[in-house]
Order: sequence, then C-alpha cells, then structure tokens
Amino acid sequence: MTSRLRILGIETSCDETAAAVVVRHPDGRGEIVSDVVLSQLTEHSAFGGVVPEIAARAHVDALDGLIEEALSRAGIVLSEIDAVAATAGPGLIGGLLVGLMTGKAIAMAARKPLYAINHLEGHALTARLTDGLAFPYLMLLVSGGHTQLVLVKGVGAYERWGTTIDDALGEAFDKTAKLLGLPYPGGPAVEQAARTGNPARFDLPRPLVGETRLDFSFSGLKTAVRQAATAIQPLTQEDISDICASFQRAISRTLNDRIGRGLARFRETYPDLPNPALVVAGGVAANQVIRATLQELCDRHGVHFIAPPLQLCTDNAAMIAWAGLERMAAGLPEDPMAVAPRSRWPLDAEAATRLGSGKRGAKA
Repeated sequence: MTSRLRILGIETSCDETAAAVVVRHPDGRGEIVSDVVLSQLTEHSAFGGVVPEIAARAHVDALDGLIEEALSRAGIVLSEIDAVAATAGPGLIGGLLVGLMTGKAIAMAARKPLYAINHLEGHALTARLTDGLAFPYLMLLVSGGHTQLVLVKGVGAYERWGTTIDDALGEAFDKTAKLLGLPYPGGPAVEQAARTGNPARFDLPRPLVGETRLDFSFSGLKTAVRQAATAIQPLTQEDISDICASFQRAISRTLNDRIGRGLARFRETYPDLPNPALVVAGGVAANQVIRATLQELCDRHGVHFIAPPLQLCTDNAAMIAWAGLERMAAGLPEDPMAVAPRSRWPLDAEAATRLGSGKRGAKA
C-alpha cells in the first residue's frame, strides 16, 4: 500500500454506541484520529443487565450525532473518508441492525466501500493498531459474551484453541455480583469488593483444571458461589468481600492452568518465533488480578504480554475501523449492500460447535 487510508468505524453490537475515524499510514502504522463512545450504563443498571430493546433504541437516538462528532474531531467531512466499517456481528441483533444499516446508508451516499466487520476480529487485531504486532500471536478474549483462546495467524485467518462450554467469564462475574447484591456491571463491583476480602476463606472449584483440552467452564464455579453464600446467610459485608476474593482466586488459578497450557502449545507450534506474544482483549481484561496472572504466566513462558489500553479492550469503534483498514490493506473484497447482520458469527468457522463459540448449537 502506497497511500494513506482513512476509514469511519461504527460499533453498536451491545450497549455502547461508538464511532471513530482511524488512519492507516503507508508504512502500515495505525493512528486513531477520533474515538467517540457513549455508554448506556445508566439505562440498563436498574435491570441488572443489558435489555436488548432499550439498547437498540438508544443506538438509534445517539448514532447520527456520534458519527458527526467523530468526523468533526477528525477535522474531516464525509467525502474525505476512504471507506466505512460497521460491526455486523456477533451481538444483539437490534443493535447490529442500527449500526450496519447506518453504515450502508453512509457508504451508498458517499459512494465508498463498505466493510461488515466481525466484532471479534476487531478485538483480535487491536494489538496491531496499538503495538504494531506481527502475526502470528495468541489472543485471550474475555468479555461478557465470549471467553476464547484464539491463534491469530493473519487477517481473516483464525484458529480457535479453546472456548467456554457454558458461561463466559464476564457473565460469571455479572451473575456472581447479582447474587451477592452488588451493582451492575458486576465485574468492577466484584473486583472492588474482593480488595478487602480473604481469598482463602472459601475453597471454590477450578473447572477443567488438569484437562489437556483448552476449553473453559465457569457454570460450576458460579453454582459453588451460590451454595457458599446460601450456607452463611444473612451475608455481612465481610462475607461478600471474602466470597468475591475467593471467586477471583479460583478464576486466577483456572486461567493459570488453561492459559499456561495454551502458551506451552503456542511455543511448541512456533519454536523459532522471535517475539511470541499473548494479547488479552475484552472488558474483563480490565481486572487487575487477571492481568497480573497473565503477566506472570507470560514471564514464565518467555512470551510478551500485551494488554491494549482499557478503552480499546471494551467495545469501541476504533477497533472496527482498524479491522476494516486491515482488510483493505490485505486486498480483501468489500462487502455487498445485501450483507446481513449475524447475532452469532465465529471467527473460526471450522471449529467444533460450543455454546459461547459464536455458533448456534448444543453444548459439547
């Protein structure tokens, strides 16, 4: 590529409405020139989780204004972009419809190419935007809807090594918080409560630890938390803190085993790779205990640990724009206007079906 490319990104897959303008320079370097995110936390907090209908209406109300703001912050007008990238899945279908239809309308009006982006690919390629990371590398995606260990071999080339067979890690945090009467979102609330807790008080299970396969399971851990809390009701603040600290320790020990095995396989697969790396992405990546666990694991295995800035770990449009730029630079075709949103959309279409893998199907 010999010219600079500039793209408008749109993200509406869940409860953040976002728009961004990102530039890819001729040397391959990426630059975020504007990044606007509007959270819907207030709208959903009273319900203890995201309400799809409320989320979709909020996207309709906010998206046009956010796109105008993103273009204004970038100092450009619509005719100066080279393409439009919009999240097409996976996610809540109502929100996806809002963002993708808006992207189509802008692309048609401005006569620009449209790229319908897999939200998970946005996460997978973020480290190339922030750190210029070369392929291949390993990615741990930990969010409210996904827990996956993925080998990133190239743009559009992904190999899923492990996924949750029941709850995603972020979902386990949210359900634990709700059980203990903590506010939504659950992840930050559990982490905050755990800071003053005793992590050794409750001996909670570590699902799948010791198994050679690289999948995850958090449903049994969530059940164990419920049983521990029920046994000592009514709960004091000290009890809640101790349960949260014990829960986080069980998560940490589970990841230590699961990701440790994944890193060993990665080093065996690419023994001569000069700069092996593990990238963490998704909202749960903000948890400091989990980050410390992953950093220690990477140090032990001689692997570089990359955690993009927190605002790029959660849902954002900059990563969607960058994924579009990566696809353009790789010479991949633009998407037709008939492209439809997909509530489920696995990165690795050849992987065996698992609940939580982005495919519809029964538990394995």
